[in-house]
Amino acid sequence: MFDSFEYGTFLFFILGSIFGSFANVVIYRLPLGLSVVRPRSRCQKCGTQVAWYDNIPIASWFLLRGRCRHCQAPYSFRYVIVEFLMGVGFALSFQYFGLSWSLLESLTLVFGLVTCSFIDLDHMILPDEFTLSGIVLGLLFAMINPERSFVEALIGFLIGGGSLWLLAWLYFVFTKKDGLGGGDIKLLAWLGAFLGWKAIPFIIMFAAISGSFVGIAVGFHQGKGLKAAIPFGPFLAAGALIYHYGGQGLANWYIELFLPSLV
Repeated sequence: MFDSFEYGTFLFFILGSIFGSFANVVIYRLPLGLSVVRPRSRCQKCGTQVAWYDNIPIASWFLLRGRCRHCQAPYSFRYVIVEFLMGVGFALSFQYFGLSWSLLESLTLVFGLVTCSFIDLDHMILPDEFTLSGIVLGLLFAMINPERSFVEALIGFLIGGGSLWLLAWLYFVFTKKDGLGGGDIKLLAWLGAFLGWKAIPFIIMFAAISGSFVGIAVGFHQGKGLKAAIPFGPFLAAGALIYHYGGQGLANWYIELFLPSLV
């Protein structure tokens, strides 16, 4: 039998998978300038509206064997990945924060980061609808959440956006090429507003190391060597979520090791 905590975790996984289903709509439609509300989901090949019983998160893909019920056109397995990741994120948020203001913040952050990451993977953009509104929400939550400090959130916003802007500027000065987009800068400012300034060094370090390894692997796979372009947003998002779900100890260790004067 489930206890109340396990039952709550399961319910938040289901809730997250539902939001993941909506995120799939946003990921596809928002970059194209389409409404994310209307019309209802349809098969992109035959145009048939997807019935509610064929739109159950995660389960429907397997029940339909990944194909449209009417024309048998294949559906991408990525729909399942997004729904599963969102479900896991929501469940972890409930486990870490319980029913609190911090839980609402966490759910907002997870939805935004998962959605933005897949948009960045598809289009190499991070929409202002998420990054700029994320900054505003991060600062607003810091004002009303008694467990947060508005000053720390404001410093996080300034250091997050400022540090990545400086890195982008230095890269341009030495290479005469744009290495980071404005979306990445706004994303890190958003993360600083939500997670505070102490999260920034860890997020940058994690994103730089993991992004370098993946970029090298992709480059050689594509035959482009070190010239392959990959989106940086998903690596920033991954670093932020690792920090968010218990990575503060690693971040504090990093700051004490390299920036002891700030501790």
